Amino acid sequence: MKISKATHTQLAAACALAVWTSASFAQHTGHTHSSAAPATAQADTPASPYAGEQTRDIKSLSASDVTGLLSGAGMAYAKAAELNGYPGPAHVLELSSQLKLNGDQHSATKTLMDQHKSRARTLGAQLLEAERSLDGAFASQQIDAQRVEDLTRQIGTLQARLRAEHLQTHLAQTALLSPQQIASYQRLRGYDRTTAKEPGSPQ
Repeated sequence: MKISKATHTQLAAACALAVWTSASFAQHTGHTHSSAAPATAQADTPASPYAGEQTRDIKSLSASDVTGLLSGAGMAYAKAAELNGYPGPAHVLELSSQLKLNGDQHSATKTLMDQHKSRARTLGAQLLEAERSLDGAFASQQIDAQRVEDLTRQIGTLQARLRAEHLQTHLAQTALLSPQQIASYQRLRGYDRTTAKEPGSPQ
């Protein structure tokens, strides 16, 4: 069948329109995907575990850390003693009835605790100020390698002194107790190996 010139022209125009429409749709779809991709990637990026801590007064210390240092709390500094058979005065006083402390032992333990708390609070306050100096140096951008060295050395020394204070207090407390009382302390605190098990150990 013979196609007229007019019909041929109409068919060519229709084909050209179809090609243009298809290309335009593909281009629009591509732009939509490319613009959505960064937003999706950004949404999938997990926040830093430090997020929110930038508002702290001293960035490296939580509110509970600050409270613990100022109150002379244990803060796990004496774990090496506590978990190896050297009782601490705070828990000895709590368990005084079960441990059957006599009057002299109770009085000596109370004095030890009061003196320890005073020294620990003083060292804790000094450590807090040293941490504040380090934080402030970075916050004000008044920091260099030597300043980092000086400030961290000061902080390390204070941390060591504070930990030694807690450990030495456990040594002094242990000297006030009899072997039977120390064994009872271990049992009452759940450290007796015949009754207490490590988490995850076979039953």
